[in-house]
Amino acid sequence: MHHHPKKSTAENFVLRLGLFYAVLFVTLGVQLPFLPVWLAAKGLDPQDIGIVLAAAVVVRVFAIPLATRVADRRGVRGVIIIAAVAATVALGALGLTAGMVAIMIAYALASAAYMPVMMLADTYALRGLAQRGLAYGPVRMWGSVAFIFASFGAGALLDVIAARDLIWLIVAAMAMATLAATALVPLDIDIVNPTASSPRATPVWRDLSFLAVIAAASLIQASHAVYYGFSTIDWQAAGFGGQTIGALWALGVIAEIGMFAASARLPPALTPGALLLIGAAGALLRWSAMAAGPPAAALPALQALHGLSFGATHLGALGFVVRAAPPGAGAKAQGYLAVVLGLTTAAAMAAAGALYDRYGGHAYAAMAVMACLGGMCAFFAWRRTTDPRQ
Repeated sequence: MHHHPKKSTAENFVLRLGLFYAVLFVTLGVQLPFLPVWLAAKGLDPQDIGIVLAAAVVVRVFAIPLATRVADRRGVRGVIIIAAVAATVALGALGLTAGMVAIMIAYALASAAYMPVMMLADTYALRGLAQRGLAYGPVRMWGSVAFIFASFGAGALLDVIAARDLIWLIVAAMAMATLAATALVPLDIDIVNPTASSPRATPVWRDLSFLAVIAAASLIQASHAVYYGFSTIDWQAAGFGGQTIGALWALGVIAEIGMFAASARLPPALTPGALLLIGAAGALLRWSAMAAGPPAAALPALQALHGLSFGATHLGALGFVVRAAPPGAGAKAQGYLAVVLGLTTAAAMAAAGALYDRYGGHAYAAMAVMACLGGMCAFFAWRRTTDPRQ
């Protein structure tokens, strides 16, 4: 057996990274659809659930820049491991807490540790794969596939175990992710030069189309608040079993994967501005239909719209930021987008809880309005970037 040393180390790197992504997304695949069910089982009403989820988003927004700063100085892999350990401990503590305030604090801390792990995993992957001349997409797909299996599996388990025990599935998955993180290969040049700063350019805040894109992306993404927070609870109330609900969530992610997979081959006419418009249209259609209380047979098609409402919006926003940001300020521009998106999502989450509490599934109508406003901002950005007179 004569292995090519370079090739086998690259394979080893990809295998360990793929495993890490998979386990990390298992955590997400259980948590996103089913944490609200656990919160409800702990006696929280929809309004409280909205506040708990909103608080986690706010804390997360401010944890990310802190983590990236430390990662730039200390190296990405180390910070991933530390944050993963912290997330495991905080989720374990969450499992043992009772009462709205204690749950809110524990979940906010867990979220503050978990979110940087997700983000730094991408940073680590992009850097490490670039060093080895490998593509990011196929490796990141492992995560999405794992998410699908996890939401299916957790849904099936929900039919068997008590909702109050769901949290231990999340803790176990996070503990496995921490183990997988320790197995990651250290990067050769892990530490970025801390003294290099971006050149003084016109602040992106002065650029109207950049502001329009941030507003559009934030409104369209935040319009998913009722879906993320309450779709599982709503579908349970409508009498759907855990397996069906898990399958519906998985469908949304499959559509999103399809969109990302196709992103390399999109026609040039689909500029970032056009993608944002398509995302807004998809979200508007999806939430309007959901507000109307659609028949069960229509749900798979509406879930497939996640490829547009989330996927196209995400691609459009990132594509625009990459093009619009002055050289050396790409990360900063992405940071602005993350902060505005986070705060908008938090506000939408808190509102979604109050609206769902009062109006049930009709709360989706407010999300359709948000998507519509996002579409207007997207149209403005698209006009400005395609108009030759600008």
